[in-house]
Amino acid sequence: MVFDTKVAILVLDDLAVWQKLNVTAFLATGIAGGAPEAMGEPYEDAAGRQHARLLGQPMLIFAAGAGTLQRAWRQGIERGLSRAVYVRAMFSTGHDAANRAAFLLEPAEAPDLVGLALRGPRKDLDKATKGASLHP
Repeated sequence: MVFDTKVAILVLDDLAVWQKLNVTAFLATGIAGGAPEAMGEPYEDAAGRQHARLLGQPMLIFAAGAGTLQRAWRQGIERGLSRAVYVRAMFSTGHDAANRAAFLLEPAEAPDLVGLALRGPRKDLDKATKGASLHP
């Protein structure tokens, strides 16, 4: 199936594995929360139990250096893509309000990104993720 939109999650390549997984999970929820129309239907198992809905399209996970993250950040803004962000300072917070406060303190044009998720038209996503490689 071909989708009109694409989802990409870029994660700083030199993070510890637990940090990469944590950042990816948070960013995926940001994209899902910002695009309720992209959510699939609830899952049901063979016993009839309901399970949560998942995003109805694939997400590509990329490893990226700091420069590539900054470039994708700028491209995401310039192209009007949906964005979810995770900055280094958020590793030292313990809840959502503290995360938002930490992000607000970042330089507006160059936050210390460790992760970025983008959603938008395929062509724009391809341009924004240029230079990043699929995570091994």
